[in-house]
Amino acid sequence: MEKFLEKLSKEVAEAFKKAGYDENLGKVGISNRPDLCEYQCNGAMSGAKIYKKAPIMIANEVGELLKDSASFSKVEVCPPGFINLNVSDAFLTDYICEVALDKKFGVDVADDSNKKRYIIDYGGPNVAKPLHVGHLRSAVIGESIKRIIRYMGHEAIGDIHLGDWGLQMGLVIAAFKESHPDLVYFDDTFTGEYPKEAPFTVSDLEEIYPKASARSKEDEAFKDEAMACTKKLQDGVRGYRALWHHIIDVSVTDLKRNYDNLNVEFDLWKGESDVHDVIPGMVEEMKAGGFAHISEGALVVDVAREDDTKEIPPCMILKSDGASLYNTTDLATIKVRVKDYNPDAIIYLTDKRQELYFEQVFRCARKTGLVSDNVTLTHIGFGTVNGKDGKPFKTRDGGVMRLEYLIKDINDKMYEKILSGREVSEEEAKEISSTVALSAIKYGDLSNQAGKDYIFDTERFMSFEGDTGPYLLYTMVRIKSILRKFAEAGGDIDSCKIMSTKENESKKNLLRKLATYNEMMEGAFAELAPHKICAYLYETANLFNSFYHETKILSEEDEELKKTYIAILKLTLSICEDCISCLGFEAPDKM
Repeated sequence: MEKFLEKLSKEVAEAFKKAGYDENLGKVGISNRPDLCEYQCNGAMSGAKIYKKAPIMIANEVGELLKDSASFSKVEVCPPGFINLNVSDAFLTDYICEVALDKKFGVDVADDSNKKRYIIDYGGPNVAKPLHVGHLRSAVIGESIKRIIRYMGHEAIGDIHLGDWGLQMGLVIAAFKESHPDLVYFDDTFTGEYPKEAPFTVSDLEEIYPKASARSKEDEAFKDEAMACTKKLQDGVRGYRALWHHIIDVSVTDLKRNYDNLNVEFDLWKGESDVHDVIPGMVEEMKAGGFAHISEGALVVDVAREDDTKEIPPCMILKSDGASLYNTTDLATIKVRVKDYNPDAIIYLTDKRQELYFEQVFRCARKTGLVSDNVTLTHIGFGTVNGKDGKPFKTRDGGVMRLEYLIKDINDKMYEKILSGREVSEEEAKEISSTVALSAIKYGDLSNQAGKDYIFDTERFMSFEGDTGPYLLYTMVRIKSILRKFAEAGGDIDSCKIMSTKENESKKNLLRKLATYNEMMEGAFAELAPHKICAYLYETANLFNSFYHETKILSEEDEELKKTYIAILKLTLSICEDCISCLGFEAPDKM
């Protein structure tokens, strides 16, 4: 569907052409002086240089041709050559009616001829460790990007990419072996079936790992034992593999529970272990192809280019002792993803400090032929979640804040807020509070540009006023309430249509914003930028609330006008629902 500004630009471009000027000068944009006009064309300024003519003369000629246009209610030329425009209510209404009838409200979605497949690598937790606040951004941003891609008609596959194969596994096994040496997992002569039940809980693992990790930094013998356990695991020793499977099962069950609380879902639960057997063959291919060579004992691939403006170190494939690295695992993962899923694009969500790392990996993958130039490789680096002191978010005792505790704390506070001063049962309050709390967390994160750090301000995020998730939901609940009352009074919402009416500034401003939804959503997809949806939502909510406060809706005596208002509310709600769905939360029926 043609964008609203494109339609306006086409009309102005035709006027430039009729006046004898280049039609490309007719581009129309939203006015940066809303007190003067709604839209503006500055093409006469550029035309002055081309045609050696005063811009006011060009603007006057074009403006004269536009004065009889049905598209504009005002055409005004201002020195030194601005063409100020207001769109007519009839033209705007016709466009909005087209938007309302379209399944995706005018968004151009992919079809079978241009549909693409994306793999989104987000999450990235290590097993045997609890999720902490640092995992929030990857999960929330990745989930939103996945949803935006799907909304645009493409296929999106979300992969958690577990850290399940390195030294951390050996540390857990070594510590458990020391405390439970008599278990069958450590009996090399045992040939029977291993127990189906894990010999530990997730709470046990969460206690074992940090102690083992800290000890390995001080106790060389224990670290050597952990490395030996890691090698036995990776070499396929039965007992170690069985114990590892228990660690994975217990950890993944807990991870799924925590991600469910964030309304985050993964299609694939793959990890580093899934490509372990692929690495030797991949390394040999790199050697045979002449890409990998020995440098200071390590096997590396040079990825620097002549046009680099900064130093790009070689991509290390194997350490001097022959051990693989994260680079190796990520390259093997790319190889497997290309083979198994044939993606058009792979997107990675990690801390922005890994930018150089991914530049090396991507260059290496292309240079060695693991991925063709037809596959887009993108790294989206995000900033840190900070406390009010501007430092990374911590608990009161200085430890890293567990994500589970953060969510529970906000849920509890929102529950008290919903229960206080509202006529709802405790059960209703619990259900509403979890929905609103999720919006507070997700919107608080997503409303920031991904690459920037932000302050996690619980009180501000939970506010029902200002640029927050709860404010948006409260606005949507207000719309739902009005529509519900209209239906209860016998009104048929689905039969209501938006009709051209007398000028109503707040109504018109809201419709103008709704008219740009398709352009905004396509832009958010092109830039993989959920914060653009957040900004649009907030502006739309503000415009709706201005309209609501200035307009009689249910008490309007003119039935046709009332139906127009109801149709506007329905469209506003539907667009907002699509927006928050792309952000990963939903609106309750009441608050």
